[in-house]
Order: sequence, then C-alpha cells, then structure tokens
Amino acid sequence: MSWPGVSERRIATNGIELNIAEAGEGPLVLLLHGFPESWYSWRHQFEVIAAAGYHVVAPDMRGYGKSDKPHEIEAYNQVEVRKDIIGLISALGYDQAIVVGHDWGAPTAWATALHHPDKVRAVGALSVPFMPRSPVQPMPVMREMFKGQFFYQLYFFEPGIAEAEFEADIRTSLKKFMVLAGGETDLTQLPVKGPDDDMFSGLPDPETLPAWLSEEDLDFYSAEFTRSGMRGPLNYYRNHDLAWKLTEGAPEHIDQPAFFLGGANDGVIMMAAEAYQAMPSYVRDLRINELIPGIGHWTQQEAPEKTNEVILRFLKEVDG
Repeated sequence: MSWPGVSERRIATNGIELNIAEAGEGPLVLLLHGFPESWYSWRHQFEVIAAAGYHVVAPDMRGYGKSDKPHEIEAYNQVEVRKDIIGLISALGYDQAIVVGHDWGAPTAWATALHHPDKVRAVGALSVPFMPRSPVQPMPVMREMFKGQFFYQLYFFEPGIAEAEFEADIRTSLKKFMVLAGGETDLTQLPVKGPDDDMFSGLPDPETLPAWLSEEDLDFYSAEFTRSGMRGPLNYYRNHDLAWKLTEGAPEHIDQPAFFLGGANDGVIMMAAEAYQAMPSYVRDLRINELIPGIGHWTQQEAPEKTNEVILRFLKEVDG
C-alpha cells in the first residue's frame, strides 16, 4: 500500500539498516513507532508536518517491517535502539532533530533526549510518560507485582511462546490486540486470566473494526508481520534488566522543550499513573501535557486530528 507523498528507502545506522518513510523538506522530525506497529502508524501525520515546513521521517524500528532484524535478544535493548536513532540523525545529514515517539518509541524518544541533548533539540511522547531509571532492577519487581496473575509483558518474556501464538493467525491476533487496547474497549470487562494463560484465548474476536482501523490498515499490518515475524518486536520486552544495567548513573531530568499526549482510556496511562503525575518534576520544560477523552492506546491513529494539532502547536512553540 502506498501513501501519497510518502517515499521509502533503507539507510545505514549503528551497524544495521533501517527502512524509513519520509516526506517534506526542512528541519528534521523523527517519528518512532511502538508495538506492534510500523512507520505506517504515523500515516496521518506526514502530510501536515511536511506542509508545516519539516522533513518528517518515520523508521521501521529494528526488527520491524523492511528494517534489519538482528537475531540476538540483547540487540533490542533500549541503549542499542537509541543509538539507531542518534545514528539516523547524522545519516540523514542533520546535526539535530525533534524526536517524537509512541508506545515503545516513547521511551526511545525520551532516552535520546536524555542522553543526547546535543542531538535532540525537542522531544515529544505519546502514551508512555517519562520515567527516570528505576533505583531497583525492574524484572523482579514486575514478577512480584503480577504474581499469580497474567501480565502481557511477563508472557512476552519467554522466547518463542508469544511468537507462536501471534503467528498462528497474525491477522486475528493483531485485530484482537489493537482493538483490545483501543478506546472502545472497557478494560474492566475483560476476562481475568491466570499466570499460565495465553494472550488471546477467551478474548472476543471483534465483528467490526473501529473507525480508526480500516480493513486496509489491518491488511497492511498483517502483511508486514507475516513477512517479518514477531521475534524482533517481542524482543523489546525481554531487555528491561539489560537496559537498566547499561544505564547506571543516567541523568534524571530532561531540559529540552517537550510535550506529552495520551488517551484518557489508555491502559498504559492507568498503569503508569504515578509516573504520569510525577513527569513534570523530571521533564522541566513540558510545554504541552494533555489527555484526549474517549481514546485508548493508539493515540495518533485513534485521534489523528488532535494529535496533529498538538504536534503543530508544539513545533510552532519550538521554532516560532
């Protein structure tokens, strides 16, 4: 599927090649997607950001789409992923960029700003608020917190298991996963699962798609993951402890201009409520901080007009 005005190419960075989708000319704006998505999750943003006078670039993150897919689990830790993005800025011929991320792309965007303030002149995040490095190792805490119950990140942790379930019927799996996390789903009404359950058994197979996700959109995602598989994307969840070990002594405050946008019905916002409340203490130039009523996790896809309005307002604040 082609998207008007958007072209694709592969570009070398940090020892691998990433596929990028791009449009426009001007200062660089990088858009980083999350799980389980692709550059295509930003399809509604290219035209308006390019029209505002920017070179907008959305990579398929490592492990996704047409980008390289290192086999080693450790290759997907956030320090390595962050290096992909910093290298991409230089590879595209720029000294600096504005970096915006959603879902897993959000902690990557925050981390590039935190560790490379010379390269990231402004930062934005959708769905996942900034959290400074935990004082304690994350996986033991997660296992204790969700002891005796199903938690998707613990289920994703064991190599091969979640891959097999997703890939058995990739289209239905993606449909269930995306609709499950959308604003239309009442998370309190979902079946309670135990620690030995799988992801999708017992979850309803939606008869119709929500307005923000067309059959063509689902076809695109299904084709991408049929080709690429789920190992790379799931490996992001298997590196919490490694990333924690590699970032000892990390700074705690982000001083660049920043914005945050999320859905009021996003389960991530609910889980990260404490971090969301604390975020202004750590992100010291937070220009915009808004939650959109009625939408869930897929911020820029569920509410493209509002997302575009916030991004353009932020760009105007940064660049005048």
